[in-house]
Amino acid sequence: MTIPHRYVGCDICKHHLDLYDATAKRHWRIANDAAAIKTLAAELAATGAFLIMEATGGYDRSLRHTLAAAGVGFRRINPMMARRFAEARGARAKTDALDARMLADFGTLFRPAADPAPDAKRETLTALARRRDQLVAMRAAEKTRLKEAEDPAVKDSLLERISLLDSRIRRLEQTIQARLKADADIAAQARLLQTAPGIGPVAATILIALMPELGRTSPKRIAALAGLAPYNRDSGRRQGSRACSGGRTRVRRALYMAALAAARTCPRMQRFYLRIVERTGAKKPALIAVARKLLTCLNAMIRDQKAWT
Repeated sequence: MTIPHRYVGCDICKHHLDLYDATAKRHWRIANDAAAIKTLAAELAATGAFLIMEATGGYDRSLRHTLAAAGVGFRRINPMMARRFAEARGARAKTDALDARMLADFGTLFRPAADPAPDAKRETLTALARRRDQLVAMRAAEKTRLKEAEDPAVKDSLLERISLLDSRIRRLEQTIQARLKADADIAAQARLLQTAPGIGPVAATILIALMPELGRTSPKRIAALAGLAPYNRDSGRRQGSRACSGGRTRVRRALYMAALAAARTCPRMQRFYLRIVERTGAKKPALIAVARKLLTCLNAMIRDQKAWT
């Protein structure tokens, strides 16, 4: 693999992209539309450039897919990491052009590995799963209001709304299952994941959509990506308690709920959970440990293509 020596930083907005070439010392701006991005991808491919951008939700979707199709390497970095890098260099001013230059400097200094090419099927599953979460949150809010409602007309309105959300959630879940079954590889992966204790259709969908690294990386890295890796908090003579931070919140929530079920229904996980509770006297850290152990097992299952035993 050739290490790229030409890094281009890209600050992404809804209507335009600001770019900075660290080698040519050049800043330019293009429209955030398909035609301009296609021209940019061809230019970057011709010069062997590597593009660094911040994760910006949906505004970078067209850019990522076009770069991957043109064979251009790119890396999305956490916006908080980018901002802290700028502050560490003493840069307090913030403009689109300055952000693009800072991202190019970040690439030149750290030479990050390229992100995997985007998978359209996984991105569709991600969008569907997020929409389901939104509807579930709306239903939970309406149920809370129902408990507090006293007027019959208000109760009827809330019940009608809850019933509508129930039907839409069911319909969306059917769509998700249909999309899972439509792809043989994804369907096989979903069946494999659901052999593990606590992993149902929803958790399997979340893991497939939001953890493409599953089965392709080490147990430690997969735990860190999910936010289930405890970090040290020591200074001088003080030894702080280890705590998890960062990671993919939705994946962590799904694994925590799966750990609750696994600790109740799986003898192996139950024994592991009880040993930690007995040693520490704390139930929540024990459940987090179960979630991490479960994720480690799922990672090995996908890697070896073996069901839970």
